[in-house]
Amino acid sequence: MKVLVTGGTSGLGLAMAAALAAAGATVALTGRSGERATAVAGGLPGALGIELDVRDEWSVARAVDQAWSRLGGIDMVVNNAGIGMRTVNPHFMTHPRGFWEVPVSGFRAVIDTNLIGYFQVAREVTPRMLAAGGGRIVNISVNRSTMHRAGFVPYGPSRAGSEALSRIMAADLRDSSITVNLLLPGAATATGMLPLDAASEGHGFLEPAVMGPPIVWLASDDAVGVHDERIVAVEFEQWLRERNSGR
Repeated sequence: MKVLVTGGTSGLGLAMAAALAAAGATVALTGRSGERATAVAGGLPGALGIELDVRDEWSVARAVDQAWSRLGGIDMVVNNAGIGMRTVNPHFMTHPRGFWEVPVSGFRAVIDTNLIGYFQVAREVTPRMLAAGGGRIVNISVNRSTMHRAGFVPYGPSRAGSEALSRIMAADLRDSSITVNLLLPGAATATGMLPLDAASEGHGFLEPAVMGPPIVWLASDDAVGVHDERIVAVEFEQWLRERNSGR
């Protein structure tokens, strides 16, 4: 299995890239800094790092081309690259701001990364996968409560948009050889998206490693044909048992 993980230098992306590499997949992970991506990839078996800014159409085209060439194709892409509320309000958990206080530039930056970024990566890789005979797309999401929580503009709208995009992608590709699924942690996770004060306390947050088992399963032979599912990582084992018992 050859997998491209966007935003793979830290947080959920790194946890998923590490789990996939440990399971035997060949992984290309991306970051805005090519040097950092290469350095992080050096710590994973057989992985490689690629520079990618998901906001930039030409950067996406170049990175997908590099990954396809260096991996010898891409079997699965994990759309994970994103930025959070810290970019517009460093203390959003303790001092939320109304949407009218959010700068337009900050709103655009989050939408460009979290929504348009997912679109651009999937748009670039899908024709290649169709021509190659198939592939898998996994879009990383969040709890629906986050999408309409007070003080969560623009992050909430960006994630609501990316989830809607994912469902439409699944509908567009329903009769094709490409599967599309959503994966989310299931609760707030200890990543760089948290405010520094909250992250340092570390109370009640999931570890990024929670994403490992479901992403490895989605890359496995057992997940062939699994399409348009919304998988919550903290509920994955129960979901899988129910799925298997229902066969």
